[in-house]
Amino acid sequence: MRKLTRITVDPHRMGGVPCIRDTRIPVATVVAMVADGMSTREILDAYPDLEEEDIREALLFAAEAVREREIPVTA
Repeated sequence: MRKLTRITVDPHRMGGVPCIRDTRIPVATVVAMVADGMSTREILDAYPDLEEEDIREALLFAAEAVREREIPVTA
């Protein structure tokens, strides 16, 4: 995995939840917006402090997090 430079974890900010570039925008929020079908433009309009690369890196972070453990899926 490449080094993620836009994801920060600070125990004194948002309770240590992974966020985008020292903001208070959680990675999970961005990933959920993508999962809900929002376009990159819609996400950037909703969060003007974000950049396209932030969204890509949030998805990479989520992919790595899922890769690290088993998640039960019903058939």
